[in-house]
Amino acid sequence: MELSILKDIVIIFALSTVVNLVFTRFKIPTVLGYLLTGIIAGPHLLSLVSERHQIELIAEVGVVLLLFTIGMEFSLQHLLKIRKRVFIGGLVQVTITAGAFFIAAVLFKLSWQSSIYIGFLAALSSSALVLKILQERSELTSNYGRTVVGILIFQDLLLAPLLLFGNLLANTTLNIQAELLTLTGKVIFIIGLVYVCNKWLLPKLLHRIALTKNQELFMMSIFLICFAIALLTSRLGMSLAFGAFLAGLMLSESEYSYNAFGNFQPIKDVFASFFFVSIGMLLDISFVIDNYFVVIIIVIGLLLLKSIIAAATGFLLGHTLQGTVLIGLALSQVGEFSFVLAKIGFDKSILPDFIYHLFLAVAVMTMAVTPFVFYLSKPIVSLLIRFNLPKYIIDGLFPLEEMAIPDFSNHLVIIGKDASAIKLSTMARMNNIEHISIIFDPALAREKMNNGENVVYGDAVNEPILKKAHTDTAEIVVVSVGSVIPAMAIIEKVRRINKNAYILARGTLIQNVEMLYKAGADQVIPEKLEIAIDLLNRILIKKLMPQKEVNRILTHIRNTSLGEFSQKDIVSQSSVLDEFPNITITAVTVEQGSQAENLSLVEIDLRKKTGVTLLAIRRGNEIIEHPVAETVLLRNDIAYLLGNPEQINFASEMLLRKTF
Repeated sequence: MELSILKDIVIIFALSTVVNLVFTRFKIPTVLGYLLTGIIAGPHLLSLVSERHQIELIAEVGVVLLLFTIGMEFSLQHLLKIRKRVFIGGLVQVTITAGAFFIAAVLFKLSWQSSIYIGFLAALSSSALVLKILQERSELTSNYGRTVVGILIFQDLLLAPLLLFGNLLANTTLNIQAELLTLTGKVIFIIGLVYVCNKWLLPKLLHRIALTKNQELFMMSIFLICFAIALLTSRLGMSLAFGAFLAGLMLSESEYSYNAFGNFQPIKDVFASFFFVSIGMLLDISFVIDNYFVVIIIVIGLLLLKSIIAAATGFLLGHTLQGTVLIGLALSQVGEFSFVLAKIGFDKSILPDFIYHLFLAVAVMTMAVTPFVFYLSKPIVSLLIRFNLPKYIIDGLFPLEEMAIPDFSNHLVIIGKDASAIKLSTMARMNNIEHISIIFDPALAREKMNNGENVVYGDAVNEPILKKAHTDTAEIVVVSVGSVIPAMAIIEKVRRINKNAYILARGTLIQNVEMLYKAGADQVIPEKLEIAIDLLNRILIKKLMPQKEVNRILTHIRNTSLGEFSQKDIVSQSSVLDEFPNITITAVTVEQGSQAENLSLVEIDLRKKTGVTLLAIRRGNEIIEHPVAETVLLRNDIAYLLGNPEQINFASEMLLRKTF
């Protein structure tokens, strides 16, 4: 490696570190920091980077790795599920967007060749940027996320036809029929390759490699698959990034994909940062300053027009108002492949010099504002709802059939669509715990409804949705959503309509604990901290450390990590039972026909016969805290027993075993 490229890498790392340290302090997305790094270090400002071409090559590797991990996270089954969104949604979005910008370009007196080319340049959106944001927000597989991914896949598929189309516009002599037949053959070959590799070839290959138990060999094989498929699709006239996505898709359903995904994450993040830096280098600040009015007007116009068209596409596919708005905002920028096509168009004299530089400035600026644009979804939806829009716009063209929820009280309400909430609802169903799930994802809500579960579809921030799930009469409410701001809003609404509910909230970061408690949560589980504590707990028990000492260590960790809020964590509270590890409190239900049914406590004489102490009895919603000797045990009473496991087993037999 030449020292010049090494120097450029050091400069980029140093500058991006400083910029993102400042940006992180103000909670500005790191993507914008990388773009700003490129602008500062690029040839149009300080010219700190000399080996720009090599940086672009590293950036290309970053896009390849990014799309590869996206493919692994997505899976072939997901792609088949969204085939309608890929082809119908993608075709509608690209056709209408290209047509709209073609008309706009013609109105500005550009040639028809330039106008058509600009239409297709504007129709493409940034797969690398949007998918990275969706991945960070854990929304790749959400209902709107699947549609966005589908449309982006369709746009990537268009790269080869658009390259061919560029040659046609440049009056290059081509045999159109032969070229189209060749392109069709390539597409059929790629589809067949993906299917064969996903079904037979890669699972067997990876299994053989995994049997060697050599992690280096395993990772080398994963890199080989990624870059080999990317190179193959590039040779077939498609993009490297699309090939990498296909490679990830081939691995997605393998049992080894999670291991590969975890190892690729840090490498991908480092290389992907070079892509955003290289995009920033394209922005000519002097051109923007000289033509600031035109640039700003076109940036605003492009964002608005693309958002409206993409949102309309989402609406036609049946999305709700919020999903429609999110799809529009997600696809509002210009894509990275547009830069490639623009350069080709400029070299072939399809795009005039001024239009080319104007396009570069507008494209970079639309990508720069994209991370902020995502935050506009809720304000826009709130504003639109004030206009009393028709129900079919708010609920979508194909709304979920509303489920009749019976009257519930003292039940469990689970709010969230993440893995934790889904698993919790499954466990509650398996253990016959009455519960209602509130899910803001129509696809997941429909799936759970079809399984016979009580589900309310909607945003739990809205009070009517909470009331439909009878949250006002719930005993326990679990709030398990990713972002802390919506979680706080939900907790505040729940507390307002139900003063007595026990609110259990999941927090991703320790820093969020205080905010969730102040919003009204009774207990906050800082997910990452509790996973680490649970692992340590198992390690200490395995080392045969006394339970009292284990509790002291875990309590100290919670106190250190959570400060004053550690006292609110029920898990951290020590109990007198910790001093007697063999003594437990167990709840046993009195079954019909058991030895104890319809007998008084004095007649059963549990203490004398089994050694247990009966602490309390639960009868329906009533708790008998200090049962007297004359208290009669009835069918379905729940008896709370104190004793060691052997004593509890003897007592359980009396309460459960039938009389003969």
